[in-house]
Parts: sequence; C-alpha cells; structure tokens
Amino acid sequence: MLFQWEVGSHSPEHVVQTFLAEKSLEPSVEEFARSLFEGTVGAVATLDPLIRSQSEHWRLERMPAVDRNLLRLALYELTHLSETPPAVVINEALELARRYSGADSVEFVNGVLDGIRKKAQSTTAPG
Repeated sequence: MLFQWEVGSHSPEHVVQTFLAEKSLEPSVEEFARSLFEGTVGAVATLDPLIRSQSEHWRLERMPAVDRNLLRLALYELTHLSETPPAVVINEALELARRYSGADSVEFVNGVLDGIRKKAQSTTAPG
C-alpha cells in the first residue's frame, strides 16, 4: 500500500479502498494493515529524517521505492507500536526486502534499521 501511495501519488483513502477491496482478509488483519499504512503515511515527516540520519551516502529520494517504504514501515512500527519486539520488526522487514527488493537491499535495510535501533537504545539507556 505504501508503494502504491507513493509511486502512484494516490490518496491514502484511495489506496486503502482499492488495495484492501481486492483482498479477503480477516477483520483483525485488515485493521492491522490499515493501521500500519495510515500510521506510516501520517508519520513520514518524522520517519524520513531518521532514515536520512542513518543512511550515509544514500539520499532518500535515490533509494529504491521498495526499500524506502520498507524502512518507513519498520520505523513506524519500531517507534509507535511497542507490542512487537524490535528484533521481530527488523526481521520482518528483512524478509520483505528478500522477497520484494534487490540483492543488496537486505544488508542495507538491516544496517539502517539496526543503526537507528542502537541509537535509540543508547539515548534511552540508564546511565
């Protein structure tokens, strides 16, 4: 949905209606997907600077759209939904990168997410 929203320049409402209408998902799965999508879209202005801060030598605009949106989605989940452990969120993002992106994407996505996770842990660690 994030890819359709960004690359197709569609409104979030249009994406939800067209993407989810084609699926026959359980209500809880559909609600979770909608929540992740709408939350990520709403937080892009705060997520993109985090990605930029951890992706040296890669301008956000030059990243493959799949990678950029995987990073946004995982970061939204890491920063806004505490139910899922960070290692699980990162692993799920890596699985999506393996499936939908290029060969170098897994390492890149892992490096960016792990760097942000470590930075967040160091700023919240007691000391």
